[in-house]
Amino acid sequence: MIKAEIKDLELLEHLRSLPKDEMAIFVMAEGRIRGAFFHGTRFVNQARAQHNLGILETMVFGQATLCGALMLPLMKGKEHSTLRYEVDGPAEGFSVEVDSKGTVRGYLFNEHIPVEKPLENWDLKPFLGSGTLSVSTIHEGDKNPYTSSVSVDSGNIAMDLASYYNQSEQLSSAFNTGIQLDKKGRVIGAGGLFLQIMPETGGKRGSGAAKSSSADKNADQDLISRAEMAFKTAPSIGQWFSEKGTIEDFVYGLFREFKPTIAVRRNVTFDCPCTEESYLNYIKHLPADQLADIKKNDPDPLEVVCRNCGSVYHIPLSKL
Repeated sequence: MIKAEIKDLELLEHLRSLPKDEMAIFVMAEGRIRGAFFHGTRFVNQARAQHNLGILETMVFGQATLCGALMLPLMKGKEHSTLRYEVDGPAEGFSVEVDSKGTVRGYLFNEHIPVEKPLENWDLKPFLGSGTLSVSTIHEGDKNPYTSSVSVDSGNIAMDLASYYNQSEQLSSAFNTGIQLDKKGRVIGAGGLFLQIMPETGGKRGSGAAKSSSADKNADQDLISRAEMAFKTAPSIGQWFSEKGTIEDFVYGLFREFKPTIAVRRNVTFDCPCTEESYLNYIKHLPADQLADIKKNDPDPLEVVCRNCGSVYHIPLSKL
């Protein structure tokens, strides 16, 4: 990837004043709840810069890529996932790729979303509409990815992703993302939160099994209700990070009744493995008639744009 430069000096000064971008993966309630909290202010700004996005497009793509980042704690081993969101609204949707190394990339299907009147709020439903959310996952050694999908209609990408995991894994899951803009439309805070209730391990035996099972279900429902309440009372994540809030204060403060412990910290970046060499190699291996047509009719140098990161490569035809 050719890293796009962020040239706004005021924004750069603000970014330097913030804690570093980082994901903290934590457990709580004696291992019954796992979660992740991600500070991604620089992450969203880089994604915006790579695709040169406007304000509305940044809100959609920023939340999409934050959700992609929050899928990382659910990945096993060497894994690559694609989150694809296809909707009938003017935004049309997006594709976001995530790999277990901690990199995220992707693109909007429409990078110039039409706006018919001034926006009164950041409700994205009019721009997203309804459609399908699909997740395709491939592990190292797999020949083909496994894909599953759900219908979406909430206008909230994080809620739709939670619906997907609730259905696909049958585990109570919740996602939340936040992006804070200043008066000039700059992203000054961004991040995301993920929680999932894990099943109780072990089982009950003997004559009291039925009674214990009922008690376990009640305890589970109580745990879910209390976790949901804490999740819903979380402050605005984007505002939290814009005001230099820390991951530790958020996690240990909001979830203190569950006695959380941060187990792992991860670097997560908006990045893409594309290179001029990889595109050159791909073009060289096109069918002979297509390659001949490129050499005859295309401009020199050939301009190649990576849709996942917006990088522009200029390849001399003499190299083909």
